[in-house]
Amino acid sequence: MTTPVPPDGTTPTGPQPQDHDPWAPPTQTGDLPRLPSQPGDVPRPPYLMQTAQPRNGMGITALVLGLVGVVLGLFIILFWMSWLPALLAVIFGSVGLSHARKGRATNKAMAISGLVLGAVGLLIAAGSAAFTVVAVKHVVDDARAKAEEATEAKESAAAAEKARHLSFGEPYTFGNGLKVTVSKPAPFTPDEFANGHDKGNKAVQVTVTVVNTGTERIEVETGLPDVNDADGASAELVIDGSGRQKVITGYVLPGRKAVGKYAFSLPPDAADRIEVEFSPDVARWDDAYWSGPTR
Repeated sequence: MTTPVPPDGTTPTGPQPQDHDPWAPPTQTGDLPRLPSQPGDVPRPPYLMQTAQPRNGMGITALVLGLVGVVLGLFIILFWMSWLPALLAVIFGSVGLSHARKGRATNKAMAISGLVLGAVGLLIAAGSAAFTVVAVKHVVDDARAKAEEATEAKESAAAAEKARHLSFGEPYTFGNGLKVTVSKPAPFTPDEFANGHDKGNKAVQVTVTVVNTGTERIEVETGLPDVNDADGASAELVIDGSGRQKVITGYVLPGRKAVGKYAFSLPPDAADRIEVEFSPDVARWDDAYWSGPTR
């Protein structure tokens, strides 16, 4: 390629760029922006300033978990579910607050709120747990006390029932202070005018002694005993005109006693053993029982 000659015919001095096209567009040098080379191409700076995004996720999460922990803690039966979100709210709130202090987050108030709600949720969960433990303990203790009372009542009733079953000759004192003793049955021979005794049966006489151990007179409301034979069947009361029988009636004075004598007819195959039931007042006191052989 030949070197162009200026119009005045002088020869240029100094270095000339090789293959330089004087009619070409200027080149980009230094920090000058590059001109658009194509339609729609926008000039750009040599570098762009990168802006950090705020890290607000921890604070938001802490607030949500704190609210969940408090709400669950308000329901006593759900306290065991509230402590975990409340604890996580405290952890995430602390991390979110740290980010806000370092300028990495912009929701400092939200992080603090989540932290506080988490702490409150933990306190509510602890209080609910303590309340539940106390309530359950109270229920268990109450149930145990009732069970013990029921057991004691059964044992007491069993002991009282056992105490009311005696052998002939043993005394039993009723709640009104009357001490009753039934002696061993004695043979009894009804007269020819006796009522309630069948031929071939065995008749026995039962003696009931009542002593007033109290300080006031006491009325004997029911002075007749009941007798069961060896088979458990009721024996029939024998009434005759011999005057050997006596029914206890009226009042028994303090320190005094009343004696009743009663005859009963027993079938021969069930006359070897009897049981006598007696109570001075069947409306108030359960019967006591005396049993044993008739021989």
